[in-house]
Amino acid sequence: MTRTDGRLLALDLGTSSARALVLSATDASPVPGALARHKISPTYGGDGSAVLDLHEYVEGLLGCLDELQQGGHLEAIEAIVLSTQWHSIVALDSQGAALTPVISWADTRSVDLDLGSSFDEQAFHARTGSWLHRLYWTRRIPWLLSETSPASFAGLPDLVIERLTGERATSVSVASGTGTLNLATGEYDEEALAIAGVKADVLPPIVPTGWTGRLSDEYARRWPGLVGVPVHPATGDGAASNVGTGAYDSRSAAVTVGTSAAVRVVHPIDNAPELPWDLWRYRVDDKRAVTGMAFSAAGNMHAWLTGLLRLEHDEPTTVEIGASRVIAVPFQAGTRPPATVPGGSGVYFGLSFDDTAETLLAASLQGISLEVDRGLRKLDALFGHELSVVLGGGGIDASAWWRRCLTATFARPTDVCAEPEVGCRGAAAVALGLSPQP
Repeated sequence: MTRTDGRLLALDLGTSSARALVLSATDASPVPGALARHKISPTYGGDGSAVLDLHEYVEGLLGCLDELQQGGHLEAIEAIVLSTQWHSIVALDSQGAALTPVISWADTRSVDLDLGSSFDEQAFHARTGSWLHRLYWTRRIPWLLSETSPASFAGLPDLVIERLTGERATSVSVASGTGTLNLATGEYDEEALAIAGVKADVLPPIVPTGWTGRLSDEYARRWPGLVGVPVHPATGDGAASNVGTGAYDSRSAAVTVGTSAAVRVVHPIDNAPELPWDLWRYRVDDKRAVTGMAFSAAGNMHAWLTGLLRLEHDEPTTVEIGASRVIAVPFQAGTRPPATVPGGSGVYFGLSFDDTAETLLAASLQGISLEVDRGLRKLDALFGHELSVVLGGGGIDASAWWRRCLTATFARPTDVCAEPEVGCRGAAAVALGLSPQP
C-alpha cells in the first residue's frame, strides 16, 4: 500500500448533492469537519426527462471549495480526486458551451434503434459490458443529434475536469459507463461509435489512470493552497464505492445504497469470466473491471416514502423484519438495463386496513433488498463461490433497520463499512494505490 503524509481533496459528483471533503492521505479517511455540501435538485418531467442544471451544479461545487478554504482546510493538499455518477451526457456547441442540461442516468429519453438481424448484441454486450439501452450514449447521442446541432459530447465529470484545469479529459472508468468503450482495449469501440453516428474525436479524450492535470490560473488564485496540486481523472462512483468499502477482489461483493443501489465485484480485466447477459461490466482503472447489477430504487425510495407518508421516524421500527404481509415491487423509478420497465411501475400487493405507513416503508425496503439479493446470487454463480458481502453507502449508514434487513435477506456473513464516504475514499484509493479496509 502506498502511504503518504498530508491530505487529499475529494470531489463527489452525486445526483442529489455535490460535495467536497478532505481525506487523510494515509488511509483515505475523512478529516473531521472538513466537508462542504451543495444540495442538487434534479428536474423531472413527464416526458421522461431527469436533468441537472450544469451551471448551478458546477458553481455549487466551486462554492464547496470556497467553504473549505474559509475553514482553513485547503492546506497541505497533495492530490485532488473525483468520484462521479456514471452515464451523464451533455451536448456541446463548437465553442464547448452546453446546448443541453446534464442528462442524468435517470433520464429515459433516447431513440429506438433498429440495426437489423446482422447486429449481434450478445457480442456487443460482451465487448462493451453494456446494451443498446436508453441509459447509454449509443442511444442518447442519436437522439441529441436529432434534437440539437452539437459539435461534441461530454459527461458531467469531464466538464468539471475541464472547468478546473482547462483540459477536457475522461478516464477509462467514466468512459466505460457511456456504453461506448471496448473493455479489453480501453479505447472507444468502433461499432459503438458507428451506432451512435459519431467519430471518437467528438467524445472526451480517454487518459490513463496516472494522468494528472493542474488547476488553471483562475482557480490557483482563488485557492492558493491548491497551486500545483495534481488533479486525477474521475472514477465512476460504482467502481469507487467498491474499492472504498474494501471489496476490491473477486472473493467479495459490495452492496452500496445511495440514491440508487447496486451489487458489484471488482476483478482483473485480464482473464475475466464471460459476462452473463443480465449483468453489466465497467472499468475501475487500467487493470481492473467491476461487474454487477444496479437498481433504480433505493435511497430515493426511502426519501420519497418518508416524506410522502410523513413518518415520524426514518425507520419502520414497529415492524419486524420479514413480518409484513405486504409485498412491494420497487419499480417507481423503472429498472436499469437490460430490463426496460418504465418509471411509474411500482406496485404494492396485499394491503389491508390494518396496515400502516411503517408497513409500506418496511415492504419497500424489503422489496429493494430482495432485488439486490437477486443480483448477488447471479454474481455468486459467475465467480463460482458464495461471495462475502460488505455493505456501504449513505443509505446503509443511515438505517440500522435496513442493514439488518439486507443481512437477513442475504443469509450469509455480512460486514458493514463504518465509513459512509465510500465513493470519495475509493476514488482516492484508485488514484493513489491505497488499500482501504472495511
